Amino acid sequence: MSSGSRTVLAAGCVLWRRAPYDDGIEICLVHRPHYDDWSHPKGKLKRGEDPLAGALREVLEETGYHCVPGARLPTVRYVANGRPKQVTYWAAEVTSGAFAPNPEVDRIIWLPPTAAGSRLTHPRDRPLLTSLLTSLHPS
Repeated sequence: MSSGSRTVLAAGCVLWRRAPYDDGIEICLVHRPHYDDWSHPKGKLKRGEDPLAGALREVLEETGYHCVPGARLPTVRYVANGRPKQVTYWAAEVTSGAFAPNPEVDRIIWLPPTAAGSRLTHPRDRPLLTSLLTSLHPS
């Protein structure tokens, strides 16, 4: 297999917090100016990095928030820049921190799950919200 077709490994979190105004939750979406998109915080893994450790690192780097990981969510696969990409996701609840704009992320927004689903740029990211809600409220 040539290096040009090797799968890019990445990890991220569907970051959530308890809503300050009711019993619901809010989802954190990040705006990446380079792509002009709204997505869940995620990023490429460093060589040999554990995916969960990478997901938590990326959340902290992109949002400024520390979080506690929860359920593993579905892995998302797609092609980016001509290469296959695989992103492993976890649910993660915010514990502390504060956002400051950075080179990768210029804005974040906290939205209820339905509004977050509408704001996400890529349809492939929307099923992660359903998986998060299922993990938080198992039947």
